[in-house]
Amino acid sequence: MTRRLIPSGSPFERDYGYSRAVVDGDTVYVSGTTGYDYVTMAMPEGAAAQAEACWRTIAAVLAEAGTGLPGLVRATYYVTDRADAEAVLAVCGTVLADVRPAATLLVVAGLLRPEMRVEIEVTARVR
Repeated sequence: MTRRLIPSGSPFERDYGYSRAVVDGDTVYVSGTTGYDYVTMAMPEGAAAQAEACWRTIAAVLAEAGTGLPGLVRATYYVTDRADAEAVLAVCGTVLADVRPAATLLVVAGLLRPEMRVEIEVTARVR
């Protein structure tokens, strides 16, 4: 079995000692992903826009890992405001309509930075 690290270019990965994703055998573990555009380090304001940005980053990482959104088996969604849950879930429902991984949504007290309203963590399989 091989283990491969996949970075997204986020300075957080370098500064905090983690990888955007780790491929271990046929399983891809994607770290919690927020809505940052990691090239510009800009963050959309709304929770739905942040969720869309999360999915763009996750899709790119999964493609680099040799799979894609259809390979998802598990997803965890974190929101900092219960009022954002429906908007975030609507985005997830659109993105994952045909995939439907096992999923959980948690309302948390906060994320690392105050502008972060959504974080998404997934596990996928390479088929």
